[in-house]
Amino acid sequence: MVGFAGKSAVAGCALFVGPLGMGLLGAPVPSAAVAEQCANPSGTYTAAVPWGQRLIDPARIWPLSRGTGQLVAVVGTGVDGSNGQFASGQLVGGQGTESDDCDGRGTIAAGIVGAQPDPSTTFVGIAPGAKILPIRYTQANGGGDPGQLASAIETALNRGAGIILIAVPAASDSPALGGAVSRAREKGALIVSPAAGSQQGQTSYPTATPGVLAVGSTNQAGEAVQTESGAYVGVSAPGAELVSTSAGAGGTVAHRWPVSDPSLAAAHVAGVAALVRAYHPELSPEQVVARLTLTAHRGPSGAHDPRRGWGAIDAYAAVSAAIPAGTPGPGGPPSVGPDTYVVPAAAPARAGADKVSGVLAIAGVATAIAAGVVVAAVRRGKRRGWRPSRFRAS
Repeated sequence: MVGFAGKSAVAGCALFVGPLGMGLLGAPVPSAAVAEQCANPSGTYTAAVPWGQRLIDPARIWPLSRGTGQLVAVVGTGVDGSNGQFASGQLVGGQGTESDDCDGRGTIAAGIVGAQPDPSTTFVGIAPGAKILPIRYTQANGGGDPGQLASAIETALNRGAGIILIAVPAASDSPALGGAVSRAREKGALIVSPAAGSQQGQTSYPTATPGVLAVGSTNQAGEAVQTESGAYVGVSAPGAELVSTSAGAGGTVAHRWPVSDPSLAAAHVAGVAALVRAYHPELSPEQVVARLTLTAHRGPSGAHDPRRGWGAIDAYAAVSAAIPAGTPGPGGPPSVGPDTYVVPAAAPARAGADKVSGVLAIAGVATAIAAGVVVAAVRRGKRRGWRPSRFRAS
């Protein structure tokens, strides 16, 4: 569910509007009311660059990658392709797709992934070179049905999506959903799903399913904003007080803000994954996940946090760092496990040069020798705590 600073614009559910603005489970409303409550824009956003966008800093990465060649499926409530910040042909149509979105959540997620730069606004998507495949499996019925979600994932796979963003996770699991995740792994597609539960004991699916990159949500202070937690959470990303594209724009550039929804953290990670896969097309989904988790900003202990995973995503480091082939992610073999860090390159690659290089840093010289990589101790994340920040270029 999405909270719009006290003004509800998402239809079909009982909304929890407030600082977090999200409830995983909602109650349907009559269809006659849905048409009257469809999402509509707040206006065109022209204020300071949104904090989530500053954290990812996509413009810094665009000389290396814009996500070109990647097809990102946005599975949720559909995507309103009439928003003027989507490029012509960027939203892929055809069988199984939905180019309208009364609820609004799918359009918000899609904008975070790939909205185009436009001089009328300071908001822009992370991977504007990526194409978006909008798939609706739910309109406004809370967490959604796991069987329908499984079918939506299968549709995304059949349409060739390499990254599948679950914009609206299910509140329960099913054999069909687990099977869809397994087939995605077989086909080399990366599923990114949010840990969106806001009530004690809630678990989102396929977020908790092995093989899925589970994403926790944070606010500007780096604090987790969802209640859901578990060892399956991989990384964290912005999920509160955000800006993105609005449904109901009617061809104009228009936005909703401030939007707080833990599910939107996964949209940030899906956008970064598109940048990574476009720059490193040889990587498997597991290797992409390893990059994202190895380069994340750790908490003070450097250990896994059940609500924020291995730390706040660092998009530039994930794209630019040179990580030896076969390097496992955190929590892998003990010799290169939770103490593994990656330092990004100092600057984009020069013309004619090799890909941007980085240094893989592993705490302890003995550990580094066992892993067969060059090491350097990295302690910046421990000094910063959980506050979102990026490695600075040296």
